[in-house]
Amino acid sequence: MAKKRIGILTSGGDCPGLNAAIRGVAKAAYEKIPDVEIIGIVDGYSGLIHGESRVMKQSDFSGILTLGGTILGTSRQPFKTIRVIGEDSLDKVANMKANYKKMGLDCLLTLGGNGTHKTANLLSEEGLNVIGLPKTIDNDLWGTEVTFGFHTAVEIATDVIDRIHTTAASHGRVMVVELMGHKAGWLTLYAGIAGGADIIILPEIPFDMEAVVNAVARRAKNGKLFSIVAVAEGALDTEEAKLKKKQRAAQRAERGEKTASERIARAIEAATGMETRTVIPGHVQRGGSPCAYDRVLSTQFGVYAANLIANDVYGVSVAMANHEVTHNPLSEIAGKTKFVTPDCQMVRVAQNMGISFGSK
Repeated sequence: MAKKRIGILTSGGDCPGLNAAIRGVAKAAYEKIPDVEIIGIVDGYSGLIHGESRVMKQSDFSGILTLGGTILGTSRQPFKTIRVIGEDSLDKVANMKANYKKMGLDCLLTLGGNGTHKTANLLSEEGLNVIGLPKTIDNDLWGTEVTFGFHTAVEIATDVIDRIHTTAASHGRVMVVELMGHKAGWLTLYAGIAGGADIIILPEIPFDMEAVVNAVARRAKNGKLFSIVAVAEGALDTEEAKLKKKQRAAQRAERGEKTASERIARAIEAATGMETRTVIPGHVQRGGSPCAYDRVLSTQFGVYAANLIANDVYGVSVAMANHEVTHNPLSEIAGKTKFVTPDCQMVRVAQNMGISFGSK
């Protein structure tokens, strides 16, 4: 087997499991590929654009299994601007191709979410040997049952809801917990069920404010003096769902809002008279050490990616399907988002327990 020089970058938002995946790739590559060299590309696609990288040593991959964040650094490079040449006259795609060659790479591993995979597919179409690894706390990548980082975020978000339960019950309050998820509500759905939320509001199921208020009022009438409302940050009401993104943003700016959570809290308190508070754990949800599940999943994905490299299989993204690690063509998954559907099994599970989704 010929010697290989592997580039690795982590792109987009950080999440637990990135270092575990990097470690899985490296350890398997050192075992399977003679005289392999691993090049760490700094700060995601920005490093590839600007030629910022370093040769990694085997010792660099020790002690990072439990480490959160990413040892390579990360940044966001929006796909919509990847071919746009700005005032700096920089051709980002041309630079990435040129730096791939300057670094002497035989292949490139990109660890990231939807935007990362779109750029990975573009580079694959440009002739580079690219493999994607699915990372995101949103679990919204098409073609894989699960992404690494998701289960750790669910555990963190669930712990937030658990802790809110005790103070909500003690004070007889309604607590609106805003969780991450701009477009897809998987994190809020799973954490809402695991944490015992009474109402779950997702971007994919536009909410009706009257229905949300009525759900809280019904609980109060039945002697439940507190309620937990889990809201994804990208939640929309039924009227907002009819508008374009810029129109929604303009309306919210007029109201001094960024998300719907505060509006939901105000409406509940005004209609029911129940003291209502909003809790936003924010970036806590994507921080810290990966849970055991994500450590194992990241390692599985990393080892599988190393096997793909050993067999010269490129232009693909690693995935979990039917509980087996496999891969999908980048061309088939790039630009596609896995949304929660109103009739999916987990939504039905919640509804069968009486959880409201704020819809009529």
